[in-house]
Amino acid sequence: MPFSMFSAALVAALVGFGSTIALVLSAASALGATSEQTASWFLAVCLATGIGSAFLSFRTKIPCVLAWSTPGAALIAATHGISLPEGVGAFILAGLLIALTGALRPLSRAIGLIPDGIAAAMLAGVLFPLCVKLSGLAHDTPKIVLPMLAVFVLVRLKNPSVAVLCALATGVGVAMFTQAGPELKLHLAVPKLVFLWPELRMDVLLGLGIPLYLVTMASQNLPGFATIRAAGYTPPVRAALGLTGGLSTVAALFGAHTVNMAAITAAICLADDTHPDPKQRWKVGVVYGVIWAALGLLGLTILQFLAAMPPAMLLALVAIALLGPLTGALSGAFSTPKTRFAATATFVVAASGVAFFGIGAAFWGLLAGLMVYFLETAWQKYA
Repeated sequence: MPFSMFSAALVAALVGFGSTIALVLSAASALGATSEQTASWFLAVCLATGIGSAFLSFRTKIPCVLAWSTPGAALIAATHGISLPEGVGAFILAGLLIALTGALRPLSRAIGLIPDGIAAAMLAGVLFPLCVKLSGLAHDTPKIVLPMLAVFVLVRLKNPSVAVLCALATGVGVAMFTQAGPELKLHLAVPKLVFLWPELRMDVLLGLGIPLYLVTMASQNLPGFATIRAAGYTPPVRAALGLTGGLSTVAALFGAHTVNMAAITAAICLADDTHPDPKQRWKVGVVYGVIWAALGLLGLTILQFLAAMPPAMLLALVAIALLGPLTGALSGAFSTPKTRFAATATFVVAASGVAFFGIGAAFWGLLAGLMVYFLETAWQKYA
């Protein structure tokens, strides 16, 4: 196996894991997960990602790589008043809906009816409150946050895919050599899967489960399939949705949120430099899956390390990591004039964070945008 294949898989796995691990940690904290439950969350989602990537790549002979749902983690991190067992119920619903989308054509058609601009605006509304905290963090802890921002901006000019990792390394380095430096006491231990009985609350299922499904489909799975298609392969849409939905459902029982097709990290694995023969390039997905499984087994040590870091550094890393997705979401939300006002309505409501009847703002933002869109469409058609 060429070394280029291993290096591509390693870089892709580290970029996907390292650039958003703090975001997943924030999501677990928002649901009140204990340290054992958080470790179980990481192990389950990493194993699901690794197993799914290796199996799908081997079965289809196409380099198919998975990742955890980054916008889904952002959505979870922005929630309030939800317990982890209630979150597990929402995760299971999202996983089942993803699997059903692959199995039932009418459901996939229904998702296709949601305009891209409105789906992007919902994601932007979820991400915006998290990103806007960056200014306050820079004001309160400038010695840590400002160097992270400077490195992120400069590295991004040359290589955007590793800019967040460089910001993380900068934050760790500054924290280690300032008064905020942590006392590291790391213990090598393998995390354990902790089974969680789901608690079903209708408002949580509607306010978290359905938006989690929608942002995962619109912001991760669809771009992931497009990335595979752009590389010259025919993406296995139905098989991939069935597998990722099934894995997400099982992983949810151990506290993990959804897994999905990767887009940015997939582009690394699909590059021509990975292997000169496109028919052999699928092997990178197997290597990628093994690396993700290894990261899951090291999750407890990684979490111990992150727990020793200053909270401001982790919050700043979350905000920095989401600047790219926010840029893409805002661009998609307002690129089409026909849906621009409906997207604005979606963004404003989703970014407000206001919950009605216990249902989160993301759901109401989507509903508001769809109402405005169909009202405008009907008026233009019949007026």
